[in-house]
Amino acid sequence: MTVPGSRTLVVMPTYNERRSLPTSVTALLDGDREIDILIVDDNSPDGTGRIADSLAADSDRVFVLHRHRKSGLGNAYIAGFRWGLGHDYDVFVEMDADGSHRSEDLPRLLDTITAGADVVLGSRWVPGGRVVNWPRRRQLLSRSANTYVRVAMGIGLHDATAGFRAYRRSVLEALDLDTISSQGYCFQVDMAWLSRLAGFAIAEVPITFVEREYGTSKMTGAIVGEAFVLTTAWAIRQRARQLKSLTSPLRRAANRRRKN
Repeated sequence: MTVPGSRTLVVMPTYNERRSLPTSVTALLDGDREIDILIVDDNSPDGTGRIADSLAADSDRVFVLHRHRKSGLGNAYIAGFRWGLGHDYDVFVEMDADGSHRSEDLPRLLDTITAGADVVLGSRWVPGGRVVNWPRRRQLLSRSANTYVRVAMGIGLHDATAGFRAYRRSVLEALDLDTISSQGYCFQVDMAWLSRLAGFAIAEVPITFVEREYGTSKMTGAIVGEAFVLTTAWAIRQRARQLKSLTSPLRRAANRRRKN
């Protein structure tokens, strides 16, 4: 399942996931004997950090990065990426700890990296993708958000908000992680958009997304609002760049005609 000749790290942020974390970690360890897991815990008040330490004590393939406070999904992933870059990993996987991302779908992401993609999104909204136990309202919100991103930004992806994805090391090294401060949906869109602007090859593969069994979603109205505002701003900038690239040759030609 792992990428041949590469070291793969699954980065798994946690906040109050004590009930689901052991199952998620065990499924990954049982499914692949080569991947490593980094749990990034934001000082969960329910004791998730202690459970993460126990899992790490039982396996030399599990590591824990403790942070002092909850500071957002995007910030947690970037901290995990930096840790992995410093420990010489080659492929980085984003994966939820709540069981919504299935370990059996991971080989499809890694096989696509092996085939040449730089970024692979585990997509709910491409043929073969599906969601389980999600209310119609949540499905409509996700589909609408992704349609808006695809149309507004011209990004050409069906699930730019997907949180189950894989990156080559070269992508994370090329992006300026210091400038990325977005969170939630917006962080995922941000990373996909920046990867596309940098010229990296992005692929989507179908996955099955399963609604969490324990705990509550971290999605809030504030996160959705942030995504809408920032995505709109990015789309405006992108269209301005495209317009400039189209009009610059025309302006140069007009200037040459004036000179003649």
